[in-house]
Amino acid sequence: MKVFFYVQHLLGIGHLRRAATLAQALERAGLEVTLASGGKPVAGYKVLQLPPASSDPSFQQLLDEHGNPVDDAWKRRRREALLAAYAQAAPDVLLIELFPFGRRQMRFELLPLLNQAIARSPRPLVVCSVRDLIQAKPERENEILECFEFFYDRLLVHGDPRLARFERSFGPAARIAAKLHYTGYVVQEMPETTSDAGTDEVLVSAGGGAVGQRLLETAIAARPLSSLRDRTWRVLAGINAENFDALQARAGGGVIVERFRNDFTLRLRNCVLSVSQGGYNTVLETLQARARAVVVPFAGVAESEQALRAKLLSERGLLEVVEEAALTPVTLAAAIDRAAARPRPAPGAIDLDGAARSADLLREWLA
Repeated sequence: MKVFFYVQHLLGIGHLRRAATLAQALERAGLEVTLASGGKPVAGYKVLQLPPASSDPSFQQLLDEHGNPVDDAWKRRRREALLAAYAQAAPDVLLIELFPFGRRQMRFELLPLLNQAIARSPRPLVVCSVRDLIQAKPERENEILECFEFFYDRLLVHGDPRLARFERSFGPAARIAAKLHYTGYVVQEMPETTSDAGTDEVLVSAGGGAVGQRLLETAIAARPLSSLRDRTWRVLAGINAENFDALQARAGGGVIVERFRNDFTLRLRNCVLSVSQGGYNTVLETLQARARAVVVPFAGVAESEQALRAKLLSERGLLEVVEEAALTPVTLAAAIDRAAARPRPAPGAIDLDGAARSADLLREWLA
């Protein structure tokens, strides 16, 4: 049984990371997966790479592989590459991440892809994969529903309804309740090891690093104000971080600045405290590691998804939150001290089995 899985990351790499985790779970369940990625290439991910697209920080302009605004010729080349890859894969399942609940700017290729899929005989199962909270403008909800109901058979919502039901961010969710299935949160399995790497460190991270410079600079400035000033602080800037040299120059004694660590999740488990942005993947990895945590959700360009999830988790006592607008060395140090004084999150606080459950559901539907 074959799955063609489309994912497009535009600014960070979170969408690709979650899709790759899902793809691995599907393969472990015996499915053959083609993961078609439309974002910038990222080392270490096994994907079918489409001509890469990214976005400006406002998400208003789609950019080609050279950083230039895309034109009709580029869109035609990209669409043809995607449709050819899909035809060659001849899958039993077409799995599309986010669209039509997001990625509206990719309609030029996704609508032709969906039309090609439903015209094929036998018709593949068409499934949408979305995180727990989305960013849908109310005036577009009817358009989204019409597209979903016409093309899609099922909706995988990668979240725990005990924390956030889908209608929390998509009001008319009840209209598609028969097709909607919660999977639990999708997170990479924690490696089994007895390593003590990173023990007693403060771990500061900004995901892929595309928008985390201010958080990292503030964390370095907050260290001498915190009760954890005597610990080693490890700052992971991210593979897309700009001004990396300037960040290293800010770091004094006791602060280590690196771009990334392959053992990040292991260090999360061993750290005394984590400071990070509020991206889906990082927050879920932090909870899986049962790390004390301070989260500063990205709030640029009217973004609300990270802030809402962080608020809901904070209300459950699972982490501390500092709003981006209120971020200063003083406010961050105070939040770090509050988080350091609380116990580690209890195991099983939320459902983290989303990857395996997604695979089980696809196998059930195919059967």
